[in-house]
Amino acid sequence: MKSLPLQQLYKSCVLKDLPFKTTRQLEPLAEIVGQNRAQEAVRFALAMPHGGYNVYAVGRNGLGKRTMMLRYLEHHVDTEHQSHDWCYVANFEEPRNPRLLKLPGGDGTQLKQDMEKLMSRLMKVIPQTFEGDSFLERAEQLKNEYAKKQEDELEKVAAQARRKKVSLTVTTPGGYRLVAMNGEEPHTAETFEALSEDKREKFEEDINKLEKKLRQALRKLADWEQEYAEKQEALNKETLEGIAGHQIDELIAKYSALPDVVSYLEAVREDLAENLDIFLDDEDEQVAIAYASLDKKMPRRYLVNLLVHQKTNEVPVVVEDNPTYHNLFGYVENVTYKGTVFTDFSLIRPGSLHRANGGYLLMDAIKVLEQPFVWDGLKRALRSRSIQINSLEREMTLSGAISIEPEAVPLDVKLVLFGDRETWMLLQEYDAEFAELFRVTADFENEMYRSDASQLMYAKFIASLVVDKKLLHCDRKAVARIIEYSARIAEHQDRLSLHAADIANLLRESDFWARQAQAKLITDVHVERALESARYRSSRIRDQFYDSIRDGSTLVTTTGSCVGQVNALSVLSTGGFEFGLSNRVTASCYYGDGAVMDIERDVKLGGNLHSKGVMILSSWLASHFAVNDPMHLSASLTFEQNYGEVDGDSASLAELCALVSSLSGLPVRQDLAITGSVNQFGEVQPIGGVNEKVEGFFTTCELKGGLSGTQGVIIPTTNVQNLMLDSEVVKAARAGDFSVYAVARVEEAITLLLGKPAGKADDKGRYPRQSVFGIIQQRLEKMREHERQEHARDEPSKDPSIH
Repeated sequence: MKSLPLQQLYKSCVLKDLPFKTTRQLEPLAEIVGQNRAQEAVRFALAMPHGGYNVYAVGRNGLGKRTMMLRYLEHHVDTEHQSHDWCYVANFEEPRNPRLLKLPGGDGTQLKQDMEKLMSRLMKVIPQTFEGDSFLERAEQLKNEYAKKQEDELEKVAAQARRKKVSLTVTTPGGYRLVAMNGEEPHTAETFEALSEDKREKFEEDINKLEKKLRQALRKLADWEQEYAEKQEALNKETLEGIAGHQIDELIAKYSALPDVVSYLEAVREDLAENLDIFLDDEDEQVAIAYASLDKKMPRRYLVNLLVHQKTNEVPVVVEDNPTYHNLFGYVENVTYKGTVFTDFSLIRPGSLHRANGGYLLMDAIKVLEQPFVWDGLKRALRSRSIQINSLEREMTLSGAISIEPEAVPLDVKLVLFGDRETWMLLQEYDAEFAELFRVTADFENEMYRSDASQLMYAKFIASLVVDKKLLHCDRKAVARIIEYSARIAEHQDRLSLHAADIANLLRESDFWARQAQAKLITDVHVERALESARYRSSRIRDQFYDSIRDGSTLVTTTGSCVGQVNALSVLSTGGFEFGLSNRVTASCYYGDGAVMDIERDVKLGGNLHSKGVMILSSWLASHFAVNDPMHLSASLTFEQNYGEVDGDSASLAELCALVSSLSGLPVRQDLAITGSVNQFGEVQPIGGVNEKVEGFFTTCELKGGLSGTQGVIIPTTNVQNLMLDSEVVKAARAGDFSVYAVARVEEAITLLLGKPAGKADDKGRYPRQSVFGIIQQRLEKMREHERQEHARDEPSKDPSIH
């Protein structure tokens, strides 16, 4: 068999396929490359006017999910959604339930400024007017007028009393008393008792009549008092209307298209007259709350709490990185003054849902699920299409603290959750409402096909990263090297990785080395330097393993041959850095019932997939050598010097070759390593990590005395398309010092490793005597013949002469 040609070991990026000199000549992409399926899902979801069409973006971290979404929304002209300003104002009738005002985008700020301007003017004008001579004179005149009427009415009763020798005296403010007089002095109890019975009765009769008249007079006084209060209030209103009415009328005319605002302004007009004290008295409480809440020193009763402010016609796009309950749904602040806790509508604070209302809210699914009460609250808001600001403390405790209950904000938002597939599947499985609320899944690709057109598109993607991150531009060779690295990450010659984070990191590090070298462009040298630096930083564990191979602690043979011993290949991962290692797989045979004992499984170091691979190769052996007669050779398999768990079936081909060598007694070449999975029909199946495995054995050969020219690796034919080998391996292959072979069937691998043809059975199931399978067949037949002779010797004789 011939080794693979050089062009199959590494697919280079042809420079002539890149029609530019540097990325400066390329137009950066407005979207993420290669995510057409996800982009179509997003476009569909955001265009759907109905509820429930929120998006769950599925894909591993680093694929550019958030970037794609933000870029799409940035360039997406939204004609359906309309942004609004939302304001909370005082509800004068029910202070615990602040009113909500909805205004077109930008008008909320204007209303807030208009009300502040009005209040600022009234704070100056009202004290001046109501403490001015003109108003005080009218108020005094009104007061005197009613005071005179009261005095006249009381004087009538007093005059009648005097005629009856009874005095009307004032005991308390508003309290009166009728007393019988003894000349100029009121009667005492003794003097009154000293009077004749007729006089006493006369006094009592007069006083009773006078009391009736006094009660009638006092009722009149009370009516006049009410009348005076109403006239005083009317005077206040008239005066207030004179200084504030025209301004409120101007505001009503300005906001005439908004009935809710007009209704609020009319309520303010009514409330001003009833609460003049706010402007006339410097209330300590109001001042304290104003300072404590970092607000302006103004009558808070008439301020506008601008909850959400949007620019005109701007559709909001909000990214919430910390979706706690309060950050998402808003909350009500409290202010402490003299040991008492206060709150009002002006202390309501918005959450991300408020800011994103009318637009889009982007969040990480895991972070949402980690926060208590958030997921249920989010579903409740989406179902009811409203945002209710609830106090989380009240939900979590049994306390009945008094607080405000603001009017709910109508919710119209498209939600985008970013998450991995596992979280998505768990939500689908365990949350019945999830599928109803997130009807669209944007499934992000991990890789894209590699062609001349896609390579040019990828170059534009690199250019867009360079512009976004403000890096040095790349020349054509650097772009070609990055494209080759992308194919290596994708583990396919005809694929390119869409893991944007990896490419962005490589560009940043290449930019660093280019600037260190004071270069004006990133070249392939800088890209290679960045890759080497990243490899070196992550390879401490790998180098420890290599040290054990170099000093002989790990037993590996890369020359000669040995019966029942094969160099298998494995991949180890240490925090994102993967490397290949050689593993010695050994097999031994002994007389038995034909079973294959997997030592790794028996000591519970073998995973399920590894055990499955061993069972498959056992069935392959049985189908070749125990179809008609039992196999009297058993075998045991193990990974030598393995002290951890082994999983995966990529060593099953190596294990089968070790078993075949042990069964036949033919030695295995130790200068070849092999990897591959095998099925029951002897077909070699593809495995993962093929590049790392080939490079691992290449390094092992170098560590064990250098390259001999005969060394190489056997891989499945189906893995040839995955080869993007390191330049050192390709260089050695070009010099003829190292080879890579591809096999499609078990027989090809056995022929390569054992140096003899595997053999093909004839119509009677006989293999050629000099083939590997023929040698095994002959050995098994001898075992069966020996078994038959032993059985015949042990069986009792039926000849009667013996008895």
